[in-house]
Amino acid sequence: MQQNDSPVIGSRLVFHFGGYDPVSPTKTYLRFIRQLERFRQTWSVKSSASAPLVATDRAKWGILSEGPNWRVETDHQLFRWDDIMAGYAVRSVWWRLPMGLLAFADFVVGGALWGYARTNWRYALFFLYPYLLLLMMVLTSFYAGELAAGTTGSIAFGILAGVLAFIAFYLGPGRWTYLPIALDDWIFSRAYIRGRDPELERRLDVVADEIIAADSARAVDEILLLGHSLGAVLAVEALDRALRRRPDLGSSGPRLALVTVGSSILKIGLHRSAVRLRDALARVSRSPSLVWVEYQALTDIMNFYKTDPVRDCGLQSTGRPIVRLVRIRHMLEAASYRRIRRNPYRVHCQFVSGNECRAVYDYFMFVCGPLSAEKQTRLHEGAASAIGDNGRLLHVAARLLTQANE
Repeated sequence: MQQNDSPVIGSRLVFHFGGYDPVSPTKTYLRFIRQLERFRQTWSVKSSASAPLVATDRAKWGILSEGPNWRVETDHQLFRWDDIMAGYAVRSVWWRLPMGLLAFADFVVGGALWGYARTNWRYALFFLYPYLLLLMMVLTSFYAGELAAGTTGSIAFGILAGVLAFIAFYLGPGRWTYLPIALDDWIFSRAYIRGRDPELERRLDVVADEIIAADSARAVDEILLLGHSLGAVLAVEALDRALRRRPDLGSSGPRLALVTVGSSILKIGLHRSAVRLRDALARVSRSPSLVWVEYQALTDIMNFYKTDPVRDCGLQSTGRPIVRLVRIRHMLEAASYRRIRRNPYRVHCQFVSGNECRAVYDYFMFVCGPLSAEKQTRLHEGAASAIGDNGRLLHVAARLLTQANE
């Protein structure tokens, strides 16, 4: 059986790898449902999702999306690692602080900070942010303690006042500025590079087996792995495991696509010790049957804008991924964008949220839409140039896509 070369998709299997955000799968599903409403309104389509089935390593639900002349059934599989992240979140501040400082030292000594400054200075600032914030808290607490000691004449009281001031800063402004989760993110990233979590390894192996099984079954038109933020690293890891077992994966049957958005691949890959990830990147980028596209945005400080994650890791460039630069402001109404533009986390999450405007990149079009990932990638305006005002798949666009594929 030859690979399905039609640009129109009728069924799709999606493996979604989320970033470092310890949110339960139930909350993730509810967020998905809210954003699905935006998809329906923006594209004038029908779309509904089934109730989620939650397991230890996965949460899944079905999605049925329809336009006047197309229908897509999506099997949406959410890769779970929220419980692994939760294990870091419950640790005390007295564990988090030394481990966070150790992570800082490791990423500096390992050359990652220099790599961030070289490839994208904004990301270097993102890396420094929690540590600069922590330094400000320490200095302010020190001066508060010094003031208390000078006022009372008691060094012991000054030390107590300084410690209490630091705790107050950590529990107040620290929480509001995402300091604990930012430190946990870097602590996890160091642990990921330096060692392997047996449970995470097991889950990646399971997903790899399922990708192979879906490719062999040929029951869907497209297999799509979508990795957001640090989830892009996990998506590459899972696909690499599948390719090592089946080098011809994607050569026949379903289309095979990897979409990385708001990616943190270079966050890990630029560390001198991230040999395993760089090996995986080399294999994935050389796979002839894989379509890999990476979407990057300037206003998202948590991704690496205008970079090639393969080339910038010091690997031979293969033309994969296809890098497309997009603008978050084009995805939202002006008022909505003004509300979120000063919230880096919310801007970062727009890559996996519903758009209010038709744009080059649309998360739900990749998950639920009638065009393959490759065709959406290669169209200059993405799906926006192929879907009519009433949600209809334009025949002219379909013909152009077919001709471009010949």
